[in-house]
Amino acid sequence: MESGDVNKVNLQIIARRGARDEQRILELKGRLTIETVFGLQDAIKRESSPELIIDMSGVPYMDSVGLGVLVAAQVRAQKSSRKLAFAGMNARVKAVTELSRLSQFLDVYPSLKDAEEASSKKTLGHHGG
Repeated sequence: MESGDVNKVNLQIIARRGARDEQRILELKGRLTIETVFGLQDAIKRESSPELIIDMSGVPYMDSVGLGVLVAAQVRAQKSSRKLAFAGMNARVKAVTELSRLSQFLDVYPSLKDAEEASSKKTLGHHGG
């Protein structure tokens, strides 16, 4: 399969350590839609770190089902006293969160670096956005 085709049908998820030991990053590449959300749901459920940042800089498009997965992840993180942040949403993806009025519920940072810095200052999860 050509790399260009991956973004049309699959969501690539790369899990890695963050800037600190208690931090994990899930880097997403591809569209976050009804066809691709199941892999992300599984990846989020597998993560047990106290802090999780979902890097969405490689997500060109997200539908309402994708947004639902992000909201469910946020609820799960709050219930388990874990910190969750979203980084690098492009204007199109961020618009989905804003139109649904859920942007104030999600902890969104302009870039992965911003989210990691907020986490190192222990403010992750308290960012109004």
